[in-house]
Amino acid sequence: MLAIGLMSGTSIDGVDAALIETDGVHQIDRLAFHSMLYEPEFADRIRAILGRTEVDGETIAVERELTLLHAKAVERLLESVEGRAKSVDVVGFHGHTIHHEPARGFTWQIGDGALLAAECGIDVVADCRSADVAGGGEGAPLAPIFHAALMAAFEKPVAVLNIGGVANVTWIGKDDELMAFDTGPGNALIDDWTYKNTGKPMDRDGAMARRGDIDVAVLEGLLKTPYLKRMPPKSLDRNEFDTSLAEPLLVEDGAATLTAFTIGCIKASLDYFPAPPARWVVCGGGRRNPALMAGLSSALGVPVEPMEALGWDGDAIEAQAFAYLAVRKLKNLPTSFPETTGVAAPTTGGILHRHKG
Repeated sequence: MLAIGLMSGTSIDGVDAALIETDGVHQIDRLAFHSMLYEPEFADRIRAILGRTEVDGETIAVERELTLLHAKAVERLLESVEGRAKSVDVVGFHGHTIHHEPARGFTWQIGDGALLAAECGIDVVADCRSADVAGGGEGAPLAPIFHAALMAAFEKPVAVLNIGGVANVTWIGKDDELMAFDTGPGNALIDDWTYKNTGKPMDRDGAMARRGDIDVAVLEGLLKTPYLKRMPPKSLDRNEFDTSLAEPLLVEDGAATLTAFTIGCIKASLDYFPAPPARWVVCGGGRRNPALMAGLSSALGVPVEPMEALGWDGDAIEAQAFAYLAVRKLKNLPTSFPETTGVAAPTTGGILHRHKG
């Protein structure tokens, strides 16, 4: 099947759109990818509704605009593959997470699947996490089954690390056993710190972190978070952590310390793996941060490589994953598992919206 996947991640930077051909199991052919940035004003509107748990006028307005921006991203993606556009079978629409609290059985991704189907003229699978949460799962991460398909031909154990706003890891064993969970903050705290102190959306290339010094006392305080002691599967809301412990620090030292916190959380995941990975493969925006990648290489003591080292586009992985998951939905194949989210039984997630064409 031809499938488009859409991802608006916790970094709140824009929409990633990917077109793949897949059977939802082993075959994955990459055809096109397009990334569309949000205007800063719209990103601020998303930030303003994070944490909300009830529908209100502004949330409805942001959801509609977000959906229409996703439709535009689909349009631009398909412009690059003219001739195949009419044969796309499905769109996997993640939407944007504004609140995630699995401990009380709640997760909310805004995004109007019916509107997107109408705008694109393609069937849409949306609301990908709710079925998992209803089945007792964390609702995240959902990409592990896709990560496992990508790693089929590579030596194992291997860890696939996605560093977005939140970081999550998929451990794949020699017999293709899976374990997955959110490790802790990815880019979110670093981005928030940078935005608050400089007005820029990120510490580009880890430049501030590399100029700063890690405050050991603050780092130790951050690493005392109870989350690191929770047994996986486990997942996080983007706003579960904040930068308050770093407030007394100089800007560069805060960036260095928060970067070290992300690294420390990822290193702590080793405590839960059945066997240590022989290598770590990194996707998501964090792989572009040299300070973060160098720190991970030092902390983990094995090769830590961007997804490009295996021939894949590390920016496209999460969008491709939701295209893959949408096909699995159409084939009634499970998209989450007890080992990856804690759901009671393998579960097929997502709601199908047929376009009325």
